[in-house]
Amino acid sequence: MAPFRQILSFAGLALMLAASARAEMPLEDVGAVPHLDARGKAAYLDYLKADGHKAFFVAPGGHWSWRAEMGSVEAAEDAALRDCQENTEQRCVPYAVNDRVVFNAKAWPRLWGPYLSRAQAEQAPVGLGRGMRFPDLAFKDPQGKPTTLKDLRGKVVVLHFWGSWCPPCLKEMPELRKTALRLRDERDIVFTCLQVREDFATAKGFVKQKLKLDLALSDSQVKGPGKSELPLSDGSTLPDRQLAKVFPTTYVLDKHGIVLFSHNGPIPDWTEYIAFLRDAAARSGR
Repeated sequence: MAPFRQILSFAGLALMLAASARAEMPLEDVGAVPHLDARGKAAYLDYLKADGHKAFFVAPGGHWSWRAEMGSVEAAEDAALRDCQENTEQRCVPYAVNDRVVFNAKAWPRLWGPYLSRAQAEQAPVGLGRGMRFPDLAFKDPQGKPTTLKDLRGKVVVLHFWGSWCPPCLKEMPELRKTALRLRDERDIVFTCLQVREDFATAKGFVKQKLKLDLALSDSQVKGPGKSELPLSDGSTLPDRQLAKVFPTTYVLDKHGIVLFSHNGPIPDWTEYIAFLRDAAARSGR
């Protein structure tokens, strides 16, 4: 079996876990395709107009790819999967094949798995990629208590880097708050929002006074403008651009501190990730 057919078979197996609950969605409903931005939605409309054997693949976080006018369904699936997988660490799965929606909505939020065991997580290298152990940042929690990411083991952590000087960050903040509020009673999920390149008082004051938002913010311990070093638990520091190429940037860590997901830039609809976060809370950390 060709390598990409093997990947496709694995993705297909994940989708078939809930085959009996497959959502019936109209092929033409571009709004039903998950996590697509405006460019992705335009691409899906082009896919609908295309001829021949074709396939449209998607991945958590908004990556997508499609191929058409191929000699067979298998060729279309292979090509679309290959293109999609080259641009993301997330697992790409088929949304539509030819003129039929094959997407399984129930299996979709499980794609951050399979989750590492405790033993596997202990052997994982430190880094920012999927399956790696995120550097152990030191910061102050919303109550002002010194803490580290390691102290949050046992919880799924939404780690968000932002600044009040950053327009995309501010535009995203209401959506982030909406999702945090919906999950506020779920003790296994915590939002850790760390300001960059400004002091905590400035960042917190802006959110409360200008945005009028009640959102629990953590203190990265950055002391002011121009300061770009984030403290680690061992007393060393890390340049913020090493963690975030752009702001905002978000990581999701499982209960062992392993990176499940990362996103550069604002996320348009945070509520689309609620099911993913709940799945990670239920199934990671074993």
